Amino acid sequence: MCQGLNVIILDDDPHACETVAEIINRFYVWGDVIPFTDAGEAVQYCRGQETGMAIFVVDVFLEHETAFTFLDSISDKFLTAYEDAIVITGNASDDVVNICVASDITYLLEKPVKPYALQLAVTALVSKYIGFAQRFTAHPALNEGLWPL
Repeated sequence: MCQGLNVIILDDDPHACETVAEIINRFYVWGDVIPFTDAGEAVQYCRGQETGMAIFVVDVFLEHETAFTFLDSISDKFLTAYEDAIVITGNASDDVVNICVASDITYLLEKPVKPYALQLAVTALVSKYIGFAQRFTAHPALNEGLWPL
């Protein structure tokens, strides 16, 4: 796994998964872009990683599960999985929207995904980590492990 902030894509439609990966690869420089079309493989990969952070782009309805069950299955390894998720769907029904809101998912994109919408969502998630890193390096006490009260 790259030392950066990786983007993990999960969509059971190979064409959609490839398209999303291509869009993100055009602009993403902060880590690796790792696409999956099989939820089991994605879970196995994520569970094999050290506890950390990543951005997740997940189709809401997968072959045998949903984006939410996938995120549940990895949330002990990726504590901010829901906050760092972009859910994509062919039909943003009220139920899907309500589940996203209840799960603290703030990015929901409809297929076909517009490249600019995906880029804005991904960079918004990245910017929170860049902002944190800038604050972290600006305060010497944080670098020494002494958190200010």
